[in-house]
Amino acid sequence: MNAAVLHAMGKPPRCEDFPEPSAREGEVLVYVHAASLKAVDKQLAAGSHYASPREIPCVCGTDGVGHLSDGRRVFFGGCRPPYGAMAQQTVVPSSFVFPVPDGVSDELAAALPNPGVSAWLALTYRTKLAPGENVLVLGATGVTGRLAVRLAKLLGAGRVVAAGRNPKSLEALREIGADATIQLATTPEQLQESFVREAGESGFQVVLDYLWGAPTEVFLQAITRREFSMMGAEIRLVQAGESAGAAISLAAAALRSTALTILGTAGIPGIEVLKNAFEQVMTYAANGKLRMETEGVPLADIEKEWERSRPAGRRIVIHP
Repeated sequence: MNAAVLHAMGKPPRCEDFPEPSAREGEVLVYVHAASLKAVDKQLAAGSHYASPREIPCVCGTDGVGHLSDGRRVFFGGCRPPYGAMAQQTVVPSSFVFPVPDGVSDELAAALPNPGVSAWLALTYRTKLAPGENVLVLGATGVTGRLAVRLAKLLGAGRVVAAGRNPKSLEALREIGADATIQLATTPEQLQESFVREAGESGFQVVLDYLWGAPTEVFLQAITRREFSMMGAEIRLVQAGESAGAAISLAAAALRSTALTILGTAGIPGIEVLKNAFEQVMTYAANGKLRMETEGVPLADIEKEWERSRPAGRRIVIHP
């Protein structure tokens, strides 16, 4: 079968022949229609992710859409190494396939679940967003950040503020639910003033952080109080990405002067939680309330397409 085969960590995979998989007990064979190319796929192949493959050659890709032997169209994940999603066939646990509703194309069904479910879980499972609460999305112009802005509004957030660097992308976020935007490409002093201004009297109760690094440091400085005061509403910050830096400097005053809780995304939750999140995201997609830009690429072109840059907010989908 044709597959995106990785021969060396840090190098792009190549489309070439790879042995076909066979399902073991508790597994199913999937005939792949489409698989999205995500940042995590590149991190895994580069050897920079904690779950990077220990043995090569292997097939790249963590999840996708295909059909089972009985014809059911499903989203799948959890491919058994050395198999991956970017191939004509793969093998996954039978518990890790979810039916794809009619009205959702293969490309959208392959591209949406990973970032959409991630944003959904961050808002509902980790921060437990309540209707009327205010949300700040740091890194809102990326694929997951855009979906987080939209989902926060669909979930009943009172006010959603989107922070990013691309002015055109930021303005477009107003059309899908952002009540205000913050330009990150400015001085630390100006950025801090923007955070304070947009927080207003009611503040932010939920912060989804896809950036970390310097922007997060400035935000924490902005919410740090300089005087004794009554405790305000809790701020739940979910650390979900590190595109602006892998580490921050955290002053003790930020934790002692505010009701701040910093959470991680905490890996994969129970299968029932994951299934419910998938169903909710796919329902929004089926009724047209949740969309994203995709670009289809044939598997044969994987090597040259692996590092090609795309416009912010667009997800590449590989077709075997």
